[in-house]
Amino acid sequence: MSNDPVLIRTDNSVMTITLNRPDALNALSLESHHALDAAFTAYANDDQLTVAVITGMGNKAFCAGSDLKNLAGNKGPVKRHDMPAHGYAGLIERFDLMKPVVAAINGHAIGGGLEIVLSCDIAIAADHAKFGLPEPKVGLASSGGVHRLIRSVGQKDAMKIALCSELFDAQTARSYGLINEVVAPDQLAEATEKTVNALQACSPAALKATKQMMLQGYDAPDLQAAHSQQYSLYEAMLSGPDAQEGMAAFVEKRKPVWRGK
Repeated sequence: MSNDPVLIRTDNSVMTITLNRPDALNALSLESHHALDAAFTAYANDDQLTVAVITGMGNKAFCAGSDLKNLAGNKGPVKRHDMPAHGYAGLIERFDLMKPVVAAINGHAIGGGLEIVLSCDIAIAADHAKFGLPEPKVGLASSGGVHRLIRSVGQKDAMKIALCSELFDAQTARSYGLINEVVAPDQLAEATEKTVNALQACSPAALKATKQMMLQGYDAPDLQAAHSQQYSLYEAMLSGPDAQEGMAAFVEKRKPVWRGK
């Protein structure tokens, strides 16, 4: 088996990114961060890739956050300038990625592992997975993860998760709205494939436009402003080939052949 901290596999239009440090609960070293940044950049720039899946090696942990032993070897917390341009895991501050990213959570997602989940669009978890932001228990703040957390679950639940620093199970994560689905471990691959297939059935251009509208519209000051904003990918979609192809395929009762990017 490869010793690379991050494994990349592409199958047709799907990129699968696997955190490959199971002996360290797939915790992230500096090398891992930069490898993930390179992987997500490659995904963003390749028009042939339409869906990304991120998961962890083994069945114990999706990602246990930062590798504290690795950080100790660097004589203290990693500074911002040591991290990749797109932040933690090359994903947390990647605000212009409009392609879908799916988290297949094979085990515990703790600390930075939960931050990765928060940065994904769809998340499916094995039922034995635990979640939490325990950083204050080791003298650290949860950093950038709290900004996505409070937007995902609301103020009170976010405060409880971040300040109490307790772990919680997958069903609780589902009740918070942190994940979409909880399945048995042996059903995770099938559930992930089902989600990927659903995404692949859609126009890539339409998916990108939809994600852009949802994210940018959510950050608008009010609903009226969200409706009146200009969305570049939506305009591109309307003038692209997929809008006509989708309608033609519907009328002709056949599967569409998407050509938009």
